Amino acid sequence: MKVPDFGTFGTLKLDPAPGTGFGSLKISRKAEGHFGTGPVQGYSAIKPDLPPIHSEKVESKASFQDYLLEAMKSVNAQQLEVSDLTQKVITDPDDINVAQVTTAMAKARMSLNLAQNVIDRLLSGWNEITTTR
Repeated sequence: MKVPDFGTFGTLKLDPAPGTGFGSLKISRKAEGHFGTGPVQGYSAIKPDLPPIHSEKVESKASFQDYLLEAMKSVNAQQLEVSDLTQKVITDPDDINVAQVTTAMAKARMSLNLAQNVIDRLLSGWNEITTTR
């Protein structure tokens, strides 16, 4: 059996137990960083041809209020979509798939429950902050 080589990381070897076909996996490590004797290196030091994971800093101008309002708009849009689909089921049942309506209802219910939990947590956190002063 050929032993795979992982470059600076080490080699991988499977030692099967006699007669069982099962065994243990043994990794032979080569890099000093694995044993704590070398300096800590970033990923780019191991694979210099790849770009860093976070190469660009993303500047966000949106505030928490904007994120919260966008989430509420999304919840509202899902509720309105469910309302429209239920009206279509009542007026023209052959035109709409019932599974689509059920899925939309479940999504809307889950997003509403999530929004309700977030608002409850925000209010309880705010109450804790104001009462500890």
